[in-house]
Amino acid sequence: RAFCLRSIRYRGTPEAPGLVLALDPAPEADCRGLLYRVAPGAEAETRAYLRHREMSNLSYHEVMARVELDGADPMAPPEDRAVPALCCVMNVSHENYAPMPLEAQAEIIARAAGPAGRNRDYLHNTVAHLRELGLPDEELERLDRMVRARQAPPAPAPAPDTGPEGA
Repeated sequence: RAFCLRSIRYRGTPEAPGLVLALDPAPEADCRGLLYRVAPGAEAETRAYLRHREMSNLSYHEVMARVELDGADPMAPPEDRAVPALCCVMNVSHENYAPMPLEAQAEIIARAAGPAGRNRDYLHNTVAHLRELGLPDEELERLDRMVRARQAPPAPAPAPDTGPEGA
């Protein structure tokens, strides 16, 4: 999970892109999150909805991956500890793929806004919801602190020293 996708329609504009989250297929990366079970018979409708919502500009690849389930019996056979899941993974050859250091992400996220709102609100809400779910993300927590520091109002200037009273 990384802020590696430029957003020009939701959290930014073509003139001042924001950044949104994507599953970046970095080597050795992992991501803890939620897995949704689709009701039997609703697979095609659900996939069509996801394609419309997530695949409109081909910034993702649909990938079927085996996903490990938290709380699964470690003594259970592997097929009972992991299930196949449809994942939308970042298309690293897409023009809006924008991997960058956290400092650069923080600069963009702190100032960007688009039709769906401020980019920083998207970050803050994501971090808060991950905490609520018991899925804190150390890197996003750090990024959140960096963005909050950039949006804090500057400290007031000290009052000028006028010397001793009555001088």
